[in-house]
Amino acid sequence: MRKLLAIGAAVALSFALAGVSMAAETTVSGHLRDAYCFIRMGAHGPGHKSCAIKCAKVGIPVLLVTDSGKMYTLLPPKDAHPYPASVIQHMEDKVTVTGNEYSKDGQNFLTVDSLK
Repeated sequence: MRKLLAIGAAVALSFALAGVSMAAETTVSGHLRDAYCFIRMGAHGPGHKSCAIKCAKVGIPVLLVTDSGKMYTLLPPKDAHPYPASVIQHMEDKVTVTGNEYSKDGQNFLTVDSLK
């Protein structure tokens, strides 16, 4: 029993020291943007859709930008996997993403468990 408590405490401490919030499932709506063009040039909207799709296909991070301006960097549901095809085909569209939310050093991340 003591060994189990010690392991649990060590895991909790490692998360606290890493500065990563524990995952919480959430649903967020917003527009999908490619980080490079949106952050560097402000490019977005229907006229930018084909470029955003190309960027997402080559691995440029995808952002979910809410109407209030909050940004989430999307993460695939599994390590070493590309974004789901549903993300790529809906670049620049308004979507609703359900997944686990994480925060680290003031940045927001969201896994893509489902997209509508």
